[in-house]
Amino acid sequence: MNLNELPGSEIILPGVRDLHSGESNTIGALLVAIAAGRLTEAGLDIPKDHLAPEPELTLYALLQDERDDAYAYYNALLNLLNSFCNALELNYKYKPIRLG
Repeated sequence: MNLNELPGSEIILPGVRDLHSGESNTIGALLVAIAAGRLTEAGLDIPKDHLAPEPELTLYALLQDERDDAYAYYNALLNLLNSFCNALELNYKYKPIRLG
């Protein structure tokens, strides 16, 4: 499976890399922290020791500092995260089994 083909990969995958390098306060890292359980269950290696304690609140505060449309952008990011998780879970759940 090519993770780069999943919806939202342009934000989620850099967030995973950020967490692996110890950075937990980027938009991508905070999104990954929000869905860390789902992403781990679907097979991604998420470093738990770098997750922000309240990623939803931290993400919203970060967006408020950067944008006038923080609420709309926050909701769009959560929808993108959900799309990524759904696609990853479907791919993980229905991996083709090779017989013979």
